Amino acid sequence: MAFPHRPDAPELPDFSMLKRLARDQLIYLLEQLPGKKDLFIEADLMSPLDRIANVSILKQHEVDKLYKVENKPALSSNEQLCFLVRPRIKNMRYIANLVNADKLAGRTRKYKVIFSPQKFYACEMVLEEEGIYGDVSCDEWAFSLLPLDVDLLSMELPEFFRDYFLEGDQRWTNTVAQALHLLSTLYGSFLNCYGVGRCARMSYELWRKLEEEEDSETKGRKPEIGHIFLLDRDMDFVTALCSQVVYEGLVDDTFRIKCGSVDFGPEVTSSDKSLKVLLNTEDKVFNEIRNEHFSNVFGFLSQKARNLQAQYDRRRGMDIKQMKNFVSQELKGLKQEHRLLSLHIGACESIMKKKTKQDFQELIKTEHALLEGFNIRESTNYIEEHIDRQVSPIESLRLMCLLSITENGLIPKDYRSLKTQYLQSYGPEHLLTFSNLRRAGLLTEQAPGDTLTAVESRVSKLVTDKAAGKITDAFSSLAKRSNFRAISKKLNLIPRVDGEYDLKVPRDMAYVFSGAYVPLSCRIIEQVLERRSWQGLDEVVRLLNCSEFAFTDMTKEDKTSSESLRLILVVFLGGCTFSEISALRFLGKEKGYRFIFLTTAITNSARLMEAMSEVKV
Repeated sequence: MAFPHRPDAPELPDFSMLKRLARDQLIYLLEQLPGKKDLFIEADLMSPLDRIANVSILKQHEVDKLYKVENKPALSSNEQLCFLVRPRIKNMRYIANLVNADKLAGRTRKYKVIFSPQKFYACEMVLEEEGIYGDVSCDEWAFSLLPLDVDLLSMELPEFFRDYFLEGDQRWTNTVAQALHLLSTLYGSFLNCYGVGRCARMSYELWRKLEEEEDSETKGRKPEIGHIFLLDRDMDFVTALCSQVVYEGLVDDTFRIKCGSVDFGPEVTSSDKSLKVLLNTEDKVFNEIRNEHFSNVFGFLSQKARNLQAQYDRRRGMDIKQMKNFVSQELKGLKQEHRLLSLHIGACESIMKKKTKQDFQELIKTEHALLEGFNIRESTNYIEEHIDRQVSPIESLRLMCLLSITENGLIPKDYRSLKTQYLQSYGPEHLLTFSNLRRAGLLTEQAPGDTLTAVESRVSKLVTDKAAGKITDAFSSLAKRSNFRAISKKLNLIPRVDGEYDLKVPRDMAYVFSGAYVPLSCRIIEQVLERRSWQGLDEVVRLLNCSEFAFTDMTKEDKTSSESLRLILVVFLGGCTFSEISALRFLGKEKGYRFIFLTTAITNSARLMEAMSEVKV
């Protein structure tokens, strides 16, 4: 059963409660160390902490000085030290060195370690090995859901992607399960659950276990969220590898949005200072352009500037009373809007300059050719030229991965040639990175069996589906293949367009890639929602090489309001791009759904490549 066309989208839950919970829990932990204390914070926890509890709140709870956890001796003279850290071995060594240095100096202090979002057994083992386990008290700050916007929650765990999809480390799946459990406790259980991938299945099963152990008192709560999707990042690498062209995605690719805010440098602010700007719905100018294709943004901003000027000009014919009202009621808002407008115009100009420098049009053309499977030889030559000109090691790697995934692996000759050129151009220290990319299935070499793909498709027409499936499984065991071409055809990811694609009035989700490609992750969500199950998508699931699962609690569905059935939570395990968020927001507007996004972290092509790289670039 398909959803009716409903332009009136349901209300979003209020996620400010998550911030309050996190803040209250942190204050409780800090107060367990009564009196003045110095707080040592790990660098990548600073931005999330700032969104939850700023310096003045910390000071109210007797935090004296703040220090960054870094590779140099601490100069704190306080008698109580508190450490707020991620559960990492290097942090344990840092704390151990500090405690042991105090012991050598004959100094006694109180030490408290607060792990966020959870503590791991391995960390306690290191403290024991270093001989300080009895000297420190350990606690957990179970803070794993940071609301970055009204519809976007982030776990701020960028390491999740590498840990799980490269190292096979499953420790964070429990954190995901805990986060889902917290959401279902606060906003009611989810009625229909769908997922794609091993990590999705694992997180789902751990979460269900937590739900079963839960006291039945909370189970009577009316569900607010009708559907939940759990998606592994490796089921759709292509979307994450493409250049972003919606405004928010471009800002992320160009300036790096970190924890919902961005540092605009002097080239944007038109002054000698940098400015940290929070990007969310409260920024009225940004909110209107964030999901727009970049080609529409300048026109919108210039129209906005004209309207703003007209509002300012109204002052000319005013009498004293009108002027007084204008100054007290409107002027502040106009000034704020003017400031934001000039910032976003500056950001657009800066993006234009940078993109012209790297010949963005040519790059996008090559990406589109790879997605459609045209001019592969020309595209390979373009990538070679990119490497030879030493444009950027990350960019070159990204294009090679895009070529590999769209072509189900590189032919051995091309693989060897591109790899050799890359290592000669950027240095042999990148050799380990190639091994990582291969293991993750991002950059692979076609095995001899892969030439059978054409035969395989003919065979599947002649034999039954089941037999064809077995044949395909035998082939896919020869090498980890993406099957992108076949999936693309099945799900119509490359839209057929008569004439020019109108980016001003988009017709489908493909607008987030200039009309060339519908994000695979988003198309799967759209298809499952239309069917309300995986029915008819068996072939796609098989091609994805993923163990899909679908869970539906039909008993509650009768009593549920149609409002909550149109509220959908999408969980991205391994990162989510702003392009996918924009595409699903568009789908929501078209079909009357409202999407909420939960991601382990915001990602883009550069972050994906950096996570796989063994070289700091």
